[in-house]
Amino acid sequence: MKVKYLGAMLFAAAFTFFSCDDNTGTLGIGMLPDSDGISSHTESFEVVTKSIFADSVFAKTSTGYVGRFTDAKFGTYEASFLTELNCREGFSFPEVYDHEKKTGRLTPNKITGVRLRVYYSSWFGDSLNACRMSVYELNEKLDRNRYTNIDPSKYYKSEDILGRRAYTAYDTSVTDEERNATDSNGNPTYHPHIDFTLDKDKYGNDWYNRPSNDFADSETFIEKVFKGIYLKNDYGDGTILYIDRVDLQMQYEFFVLDDDNVPYKRKEEGHVGEDSIAQTWMTEFASTKEVIQANKFENSKKIEDIVNNENDCTYIKSPAGIFTEAILPYDEIYDKLAGDTLNAVSLSFRNYYEKSDSKFSMNPPQYVLLLRKMEFKTFFEENKLPDNITSFTTEHNSVATNQYTFGNIARLVTTCINKKEAAKKQAKEEADANPAVEWDEDQWEKDWKTVYLIPVSISYDESYNGQKTMTNIQNDLQPGYAKLEGGSTPLTLKVTYTKFNK
Repeated sequence: MKVKYLGAMLFAAAFTFFSCDDNTGTLGIGMLPDSDGISSHTESFEVVTKSIFADSVFAKTSTGYVGRFTDAKFGTYEASFLTELNCREGFSFPEVYDHEKKTGRLTPNKITGVRLRVYYSSWFGDSLNACRMSVYELNEKLDRNRYTNIDPSKYYKSEDILGRRAYTAYDTSVTDEERNATDSNGNPTYHPHIDFTLDKDKYGNDWYNRPSNDFADSETFIEKVFKGIYLKNDYGDGTILYIDRVDLQMQYEFFVLDDDNVPYKRKEEGHVGEDSIAQTWMTEFASTKEVIQANKFENSKKIEDIVNNENDCTYIKSPAGIFTEAILPYDEIYDKLAGDTLNAVSLSFRNYYEKSDSKFSMNPPQYVLLLRKMEFKTFFEENKLPDNITSFTTEHNSVATNQYTFGNIARLVTTCINKKEAAKKQAKEEADANPAVEWDEDQWEKDWKTVYLIPVSISYDESYNGQKTMTNIQNDLQPGYAKLEGGSTPLTLKVTYTKFNK
């Protein structure tokens, strides 16, 4: 009877959570006679946790990370960035001016400068730390490998360096007037950037003379003309840049034309009668979401040492550092509460407050995802959103409780228990048909009870009335960590359930 009743009650609980809010479990109790009433109870179960080393994470993002940062506890973390450049479909260069037909605008000099401009809006660490960045041309096409353990050496050679620049994240050479300038709409006109000057003939005029079909679309451009770039830090420790975009810009020299499409004649002394010319920079190719972008993160061995040796707590560490693994007590819940109805299941991960003397210490990640281990890979690769059945998110409560709390994961519990019961039933039917088939519970339960706590970043759209809708969730790629209670001391899973009075 235990299996029969629990299956029915768990189904009812699941239906309740799909159909109603979290408080409907007690509706109608006051209408029942005392002898037949329903009473509510709370039961506690132990949850075993441990730290898991995350060698790499899926990172489909248009933000690039470049730099190096050494933390007293976790050691050195280094980030570098590989990206293709997008070519607009049907791209064509401006035409050279034809004096007879009066068409086009460019002078015979055509392209007088080429540069890579690396834009960034923010950073982690010391804004005045002296750093140096190198940029290399890729000689192999990037694979669609979005994991952060990508090996850059497969795609470039050290001799294919395009440039090297020293910088500080906060450029002190920029005046306050320039930094704070805005356009007529009030939008900033200054955006922090680092420039790399390229050979204007090799990456400009030689491209200009290539067949137009080489620029038909991004795929053709990447295959035939330019496979992309690799940005890496080669000097400095203490700053990670968050790169928004990389532009390949060309400086064109063109005639200044009058209303009749004829070049203006200069009137300055010594230049009277010469054609008027000017120069302008234009972004022709850029790193965008339409092309492959890949981040490489590398942590020192200290991360693995912490995972293997600190057992009286757990950690979450981003990016691509540490997850907390939890084993949920499904079997114990099933055995103890068979025949009862689950109303709520809550689980909290409280983090320790750790004082740091470092001026640039890492903060606890703002958001975390609770996710079944067996869904970890597909969740991010398929760009899923939390369904509040087997995946849940919560925000760090840094003011009141200093913890990550999942207020109700009852649907996770009922879903997992029901899946096991369904698998056992199917195995029994197969065994009846073929006695050689046996139910291997240990094998089936592999990863069945395991969930991960993962630092994530979340994007929202906000409507006119202030309502927020989640639009995207990714692995958190910014530096952060939290030390959590757990490890050798189990956490407490609180289950609220109702039962008929006897």
